[in-house]
Amino acid sequence: MASIIWDWNGTLLNDLELCIASINRLLEKRNLQLLTHDHYKEVFSFPVKDYYTAIGFDFSKENFSVPAHEFIDLYNAGVPNCSLQPDARKVLDHLRSKGVKQYVLSAMQHTMLEETLKHQKIYAYFNGVAGLDHHYATSKIERGKELIAKFNIDKEKTTMIGDTIHDFEVAEKLGIHCLLIANGHQSEDRLKSTGARVIQGLNDLLKNGLI
Repeated sequence: MASIIWDWNGTLLNDLELCIASINRLLEKRNLQLLTHDHYKEVFSFPVKDYYTAIGFDFSKENFSVPAHEFIDLYNAGVPNCSLQPDARKVLDHLRSKGVKQYVLSAMQHTMLEETLKHQKIYAYFNGVAGLDHHYATSKIERGKELIAKFNIDKEKTTMIGDTIHDFEVAEKLGIHCLLIANGHQSEDRLKSTGARVIQGLNDLLKNGLI
């Protein structure tokens, strides 16, 4: 049976503008240069502590947990207003109609992940959901291994669909296929540097017969 492991933020959930607005609030508070839409997509990375350092945060002056929690507070307040990516529900419906098993693997804290999936009324589409046990958006690799083991997922018939280089790295470590979408948190050029197939949006999955 074929399976899809979805990333959440930026892939199914359209939270890009919220993330840019939230990080800019933190940068402004520290008198650091704000991020434009294009610059954000060139610098955002995992683990996010490295990304924070790259955009000017100085962790010799404050602990990483301080801006991390400030960001999460802003994000949590705004995420109920985010929508799904265009055609997300149509793609999820299509896969369910074909009997494809669907999972979510996210760097979002697990309880928050479940809450946002339920808020968007798509939780029932998924056979399994795996988020992290903290708010620091580190690697998803170990959680991915646990997800595959728990649900006995056939790796040869599984594709990871995400919007970042880290999603490609996770897929490589898990031994599964990967497909990346360029309307999320990283630029198309950065995604193409992985060698993975890159498409513009979820509707391309249907138009190009990729699922």
